[in-house]
Amino acid sequence: MTMTSVSTETTDNGFLGGRLQLLQPRRGYRAGVDPVLLAASVAAQPGEAVLELGCGVGTALLCLGSRVPGLALTGVELQRDYADLARENAARNGLTAEVYTADLAALPAELKARSFDQVLANPPYFLRDASHASAEPGRETGRGEGLALAEWIAVAARRLRPGGFATFIQRAERLPEMLTACEGRLGALEVQPLAPRMGRAARLVLLRGRKAGRADFRLHAPLVLHRGRAYLSDGDDYAPAISAVLRDGAALPFGSAVDGA
Repeated sequence: MTMTSVSTETTDNGFLGGRLQLLQPRRGYRAGVDPVLLAASVAAQPGEAVLELGCGVGTALLCLGSRVPGLALTGVELQRDYADLARENAARNGLTAEVYTADLAALPAELKARSFDQVLANPPYFLRDASHASAEPGRETGRGEGLALAEWIAVAARRLRPGGFATFIQRAERLPEMLTACEGRLGALEVQPLAPRMGRAARLVLLRGRKAGRADFRLHAPLVLHRGRAYLSDGDDYAPAISAVLRDGAALPFGSAVDGA
């Protein structure tokens, strides 16, 4: 696949209550809460080697690095301008991250020779035979699937050391596809559904698997993102556990509190 480039006009946005300041393209794919939740769910320990597949401007990777000190951070990003911003964002936040500009389907030999304790990814959500493509190239690459979701999981599994963990965030309707792709690659699977409000079906899921893991499959109770059963007024109505992640950089372990009252 040919490397792509996007507009370099940027905005400067705060994450984790302003602890992390990230440059993002003004037009194109812009990070929301999903990569922040992904990073918060990764149970990394100081000193571990971490790889993010499709790291964009570095949102998830740098949120994780901000929360857990002493990680060896590596990212892979297809789009040159996004990869450049990820490097700049790491430096301007006092973090060290090695970012490769590369296609996941053709990783550099240097990266193929390495293994990691943690791999994380926020793969594109939408199958383009069932949805409309964005006219903005950067946004389309970030949201519309080019490489098959099963290949994202296969690449993640190959880059893990034995006993290492891969964590993904994805739309709930694609969970069966992900579970099938994990067969023979990742075990000890855990699923954390993310529901927008109490009484609503989960729209997103976090999936974690362990290379050579043998523990039983676990489906956790849904984690509710917002307080109340309906949107009532403008303002922040995130549930306490989610607010702690977004504002304070807290961790979000699988099986966290589900109360969205």
